[in-house]
Amino acid sequence: MHLSEVTERISRKLEAKGAQPDRQKIESRLHRLVEEFGVNIEEAERTVTADLAREYNLTGVGAASTDLRPISEIIPGDWVTIEGKVVALTPALSPSIAQTGIIADSSGAIRFVTWTRANAPAMEYGQWYRIESAVVDEYKGAPNLKIHSGTTISRMEKDIPLLPSITPITELKPGVGSVRAKVVQDWEVTHDRMLQTGLLGDETGTIKFVIWKEEGKDKLDLNAVYNIYYATVDEYNGRLSLSLNTAMYISDEGDIEVGRNETEIQGALVHVAPGSGLIKRCPVEGCNRTLSRQNYCPVHEIQPEFRYDLRLKAVLDDGMRAHNILIQRDLVEKLTGLTLDEAVGIAESNPLGMDETFYRIRDAVLGRYYTCSGSEFGGRLLVNSCTPVTFKPEELAALLNRAGGEPA
Repeated sequence: MHLSEVTERISRKLEAKGAQPDRQKIESRLHRLVEEFGVNIEEAERTVTADLAREYNLTGVGAASTDLRPISEIIPGDWVTIEGKVVALTPALSPSIAQTGIIADSSGAIRFVTWTRANAPAMEYGQWYRIESAVVDEYKGAPNLKIHSGTTISRMEKDIPLLPSITPITELKPGVGSVRAKVVQDWEVTHDRMLQTGLLGDETGTIKFVIWKEEGKDKLDLNAVYNIYYATVDEYNGRLSLSLNTAMYISDEGDIEVGRNETEIQGALVHVAPGSGLIKRCPVEGCNRTLSRQNYCPVHEIQPEFRYDLRLKAVLDDGMRAHNILIQRDLVEKLTGLTLDEAVGIAESNPLGMDETFYRIRDAVLGRYYTCSGSEFGGRLLVNSCTPVTFKPEELAALLNRAGGEPA
């Protein structure tokens, strides 16, 4: 079905009711919904028809679906009507975006974005709204509600208390989540705009958290327990983290026995992969992606004000299976004896530059035995602890004896 056919059909419906629609305008609206927002053509036809019917004050022309949907049930690709309470508002990062935040109902919560060109009324924190004909797409692996020119926003005169359901840390997924967790680690911040970062834990496991500097945001106390409502759950390189700037957190008098959802592997480090050693990271808040040698970020393009980091991408072989592992700066420094500052000095003074740090780190760890533990994501172990394995002569002798006793 071509857009021109749909344009003609909508035009005839409106003309039959006495209107004189602009065909070019109709096709432009259809194109925006289908091409920019990924709406299927049938849904786009219903929406544009309903919008124009309202503009021309016509009845009996047809309307978009107004079936109310629970937020927890909507998925990318849906065209939805919801009712919810605005539980967070966040700064817009682009002039093309008028408003961003989180809207919730009793079933769940979702991030939303309102485009500037939609000319939609601004929503207020703590108020309930009915949002009709919004598009659900995917942003950073999570459903995201897009409010466009065809969306209708109506303020609702009600104030129903919302009690978010608590999700175990191991069951979180990208989007919005609420947890009851204990602050088990408080890390040194690595960015000027970062207020606090560390590790939260509950009975099922642990997760990294971050709070960016913002008026009204306070640090969490180490070893304290909090109920954290409507945090943003992000995913990067297969690892989840919580951003608490959208969240409300309330201290809890109880305690939590934090569980460990870690995998332990012992074996020989048999390969050091490219991308190990000294690397450059994107400095844009919330990004942290690795830059190319030309300081290019795949999202934010050229970043001359990059920051350095150390990491080790390697393969650990336990004798039965080869495991891909990723080790971050603090452990790389301990395992190799090379600090980040020393690595930067080497790169800036050596003719081989950053390649020299790669060779030094590779030579320090390749062929050695380690016990590594951490969380597995996407076929890779994200290492939280790693210690060299002590050489035991009796075990080597036993292995040699077994090997010598096998038939040739």
